Amino acid sequence: MVALSVREGTRQVMVWAVCGVTAAVLVACGGGSSDNDSDSDKDDVLTILHINDHHSTLASKTATLQLPVDGKTTAVTVDAAGFPRVTAAIDAIAAQSTHVLKLHAGDAVTGTLYFNRAGADGEADMAMLNTVCFDAYTLGNHEFDKGDSGLKGILDRLKTGRCATPVLSANVQFGANSALNPSRAPNAVSPSTVVERGGQKIGIVGLTIAQKTKASSSPDKDTLFEDEAVAAQREIDRLQAQGVKRIVLLSHIGYDNDRSIAKKLRGVDVIVGGDSHTLLGPDAMKTIGVGTPGGAYPTNTTDLDGKPVCIVQAWEYSQVVGELKVKFDKDGVVRQCEGTPHVLIGDDFKIAGTAATQAQRASIISSVNAAGFLRITAPSAQAAAVLKPFSDKVASFNVTKVAYAPQELCSRRVPGGEGSSDYSRSSAACNAEGSVSLRGGDIQQLVAQSYLEVANAHYGGADISLQSGGGVRIPLNGEVTAANAIQVLPFGNMLFRLDVTGTEVKGMLEDGLEAVYGVGGSTGPYPYTGGMRFDVNAKATLGSRVSGIEVRDTTTGQWAALDPGKSYRLFVLSFNANGGDGYKTLASVPAARRLDIGVLDADVFFNYIESQPKDASTGLPALKRLSTDLYSTKRFADVR
Repeated sequence: MVALSVREGTRQVMVWAVCGVTAAVLVACGGGSSDNDSDSDKDDVLTILHINDHHSTLASKTATLQLPVDGKTTAVTVDAAGFPRVTAAIDAIAAQSTHVLKLHAGDAVTGTLYFNRAGADGEADMAMLNTVCFDAYTLGNHEFDKGDSGLKGILDRLKTGRCATPVLSANVQFGANSALNPSRAPNAVSPSTVVERGGQKIGIVGLTIAQKTKASSSPDKDTLFEDEAVAAQREIDRLQAQGVKRIVLLSHIGYDNDRSIAKKLRGVDVIVGGDSHTLLGPDAMKTIGVGTPGGAYPTNTTDLDGKPVCIVQAWEYSQVVGELKVKFDKDGVVRQCEGTPHVLIGDDFKIAGTAATQAQRASIISSVNAAGFLRITAPSAQAAAVLKPFSDKVASFNVTKVAYAPQELCSRRVPGGEGSSDYSRSSAACNAEGSVSLRGGDIQQLVAQSYLEVANAHYGGADISLQSGGGVRIPLNGEVTAANAIQVLPFGNMLFRLDVTGTEVKGMLEDGLEAVYGVGGSTGPYPYTGGMRFDVNAKATLGSRVSGIEVRDTTTGQWAALDPGKSYRLFVLSFNANGGDGYKTLASVPAARRLDIGVLDADVFFNYIESQPKDASTGLPALKRLSTDLYSTKRFADVR
């Protein structure tokens, strides 16, 4: 068998020559076939329509594209994305195709006000999933953000619709006390499902990223996640033993992991992925201003036996519907696969804020069609009607002004100068000041301070607080609405109070820095603390990255060295208290020294906002940068 790479316009096609005969190339997007195909070939084309990682992003947004208009590249703005467009695109493409699968590769929830301010948690998302009727939906890591009980509530809302969408994960093992343990919720989550298309059985196996979900979400303590490859192979083998020859892995483990796991497995034909928010498609996507592709759509590889595997992913935030066409031979082996990542846009084109003229529209539409991946799609009226009551709730909440930030509260997960990790997160103005390079983000520090002050005002007191840098999502500047404040802390974590020793505090800080600067680290876990400050050497080894730790007396305001034997009251998110973001020292704190305060992080932040002095010009509470001595990172070094 020989693999031949063929470039056709904007499509990357992999054509496999089987038994010395080169397979004919499929027609790009219409579900048809070439004149050389036999009738049996036509009947064995599977169309997979898929999305992933929409993260409660249900409304449309304004996109700016760089398009040729009358021979000149021009910035064109247009309404784009949104779940009603997803529904419309899937309906339209499915109507033109035969043997269709509709798949969601996970992380449907959390990230916008639609998740927890437009009804019950996930209610809006599940209502929108039910406008599509997916053939399968796999669990992502963020599905576990509210714990197993919260996830059960979300899945129960999915089941109230008409679709009965199977929910999949082959590698999750719900604990004995979990609300989703099969003894309590039989068939709520299954390892796989089997559907039939054109007389052929197709097995769909779900996968959830294991380590990340356990470390960075909030599954119950006794809910475990098996190695992804081991679980996938076991389920593939079980399905093949039942005569299922065609296998789709519905994977929420990330694009790089998808490419890696394909090489470890036997029997997988297609991997429909999520988690890494990877845009796949032609290089022209970058030129036009959609985004920078991380690979070809589809990405073609082989399994452990050298047989073809097609890998796809559909970016993020309801912006792309992937359309993959797969042709199988009589033995269920992939002969060829190709497709289009449809970037969903409207047709309300504007240039420099003014509606395009008729001549400009004609030129724009010609450019859109020539691109091959831009799809003009009107939102589904039915889906829009389902979304409207949720949108009304969000709109009402959004417009409330709650604060004023007279100076930008810069965002930066980690300190460090130009070229360092996360440097580009700060605005140019903030980077020019240089303070974020020395101490990290203003908004991250303010959130940590808010936990400490509100704990001392309302929740029995605390000596120190902790907030991971990545859990604070946006900077603030000028008038701040309720929506802006929620976007700062969009994940809806509860706050705990832990009684910890000074030794455990040191271990907590080292855990956070190891999760950033250790092997495979990421910027999100960097520790911001209220009532505590320290020096960081990023290049030091585990156990010696943090030094000079001081704790501020909440009564006198005086700083003193951390006492290893002393007990401190720590106000911290449930997420971190249970080991999220690598804070394993906190996870080991026994139950006798834990108290669930029962208040949301965003609500604590709102309490802090309300306690601030009023801004004279706006009459709103003023959110100002903290004094330098309250920043948790005193000195930051990136040297050995």
